[in-house]
Formats: sequence, structure tokens, C-alpha cells
Amino acid sequence: MAFLYQNANAQEIEARQYSNAPIGINFVTGGIAQARGGSYRLTTEAVNLTRIVDVFGQSGRISLLLPYAQLTGSGSVGSQNINASAEGLSDPVIKVSANLYGAPALSLDEFKGYQQDLIIGTSLAASIPWGKYNSDQMLNVGANRSLIQPGIGASQAIGPWRLELAGMATIYTSNNNFLGGKTLSQNPMYSTESHVIYYFKNTAWISADATYYIGGQSYVNGSPINGSQENWRFGSTLSYPINKQNSIRLTGSKGVYSKTNNSYDALGVSWQYRWGGGL
Repeated sequence: MAFLYQNANAQEIEARQYSNAPIGINFVTGGIAQARGGSYRLTTEAVNLTRIVDVFGQSGRISLLLPYAQLTGSGSVGSQNINASAEGLSDPVIKVSANLYGAPALSLDEFKGYQQDLIIGTSLAASIPWGKYNSDQMLNVGANRSLIQPGIGASQAIGPWRLELAGMATIYTSNNNFLGGKTLSQNPMYSTESHVIYYFKNTAWISADATYYIGGQSYVNGSPINGSQENWRFGSTLSYPINKQNSIRLTGSKGVYSKTNNSYDALGVSWQYRWGGGL
């Protein structure tokens, strides 16, 4: 249970990571999501700020995620029963992505004539260990360590459809103050995700999502405390425009297979407002 928060972040399924948008557009998104695994429940309220930028003639994004979380649950470690809860600021995440092909940097007026074909892009995300952390607790909303996520992906347009495929590695730094001064380390986790997206004429869209994860074995003071993870998740996302600047998004995903019994289900709702770029 000590790793539910970072595992939930590492196993997010995000459609449209590699898409095009007008340069200078800004997005602010506020939402709430809840993940449940076994007897554990993680509720996260978050604000995400994103700006579309020109990266050597292709579009790119800079994003900052600011989360606040409540984590509750009960379980056992050996013969010891644990009932715990934690609440507070979680680790912020900075993400930078750059399209490499097929998503030219365009103004809002130029973008009106853009038709997507194949887009190839790359990304790099990193968490900042500023979240609330108590080394005497097993259950925390801050991890006291960072995760670094390089990724690469592609999006192919076929009429109103988008077919997406992406791969990612999650690399963990060590927590040197785990449960009273122990060292927690973890092997990298590797993942692939795919999305089938359909766009409606009013720019609403819906996606079917799938992701597969493997790796991520954890150690305390060099001794393994769990086996290598292997997970399958399926989900769906619906985005609906309220008007030119506002939209609402509903997300849901379900763990359908877990080798180490750390699967969880998640639901979320968010509101997005966009401005800038001559909008």
C-alpha cells in the first residue's frame, strides 16, 4: 500500500498526448479523480496548467500538475495490522513534450486549415518530491522520491478516427528515509498504451484506451519486498465542448489483470478552460 499513490500516477492512461494545437494557446484544467484498490482509496484534486509552444517548427507542450490528495486504507504487513490515512499536497509533476513530425507550429488562423495525418512525438515528465511525507508512516501522499518518465508515441488520423500508440519508461530515484531511515529503491517500469479515438462534428471526442505495464520490483535496504509487476488496464475518456473556451472531460479505467495484486479502478471528472493565441 505504500506505493499506491505513485503507482496510480505511473499507470495513468492519457489519450491525445501527441496531437497538434495552435501556438500560444493556454489550458487550465481542474478536476477530481478517485482510485480504489482493495481496501485502499486515493482521492486527488488537481490543477493542470499547459501552454502550447513552438519547438523547432513543430508544436510542443509544457505542463505543470499540482495535486492534493487523501489516501486511506487498512491492511497487514506480516502479522501486523495497519490502519492509516494521509492527506496533503502531493508531488507536483512537470511534463514537456515535443512533436517531431506531422504537427507544424501554427497560429490560430493557420490551424483552421490543418488536417492531421501522422504525428510522431516524444515527452519527458518528472515529479518533484514536495508532497507531504512522514517517514514513520507507511501510507503517504508524498513519495519522498522522484519519478522520471521519458516517452515516445505516434498518432495516425483516418477520417474522424485517431489511432495512437505510445511507449514509456518510469525511472524511480531512491527514498533514503523510508520507515525510519531505511532505503527504498525500485527497478524501472516499462509500459505501452494504445487509444482508438473518434471525433464528433462538434469537436467532442471519445476514446477506448488500453495499457500494459511490466517491471517495477521494489527493495528495502537491497532486499526485495515484492515481485516484478505486470498489469493490464482498460479505460475510456469522453471530452465534450461546452463552448469555444470550455469543455468537460469524464474518464474511467479498470485493472483487468495484475501479477502482484496491486490492481485498482479509477474514475475522474475535470473542467478545462483555454485562452490565448488570438482566441
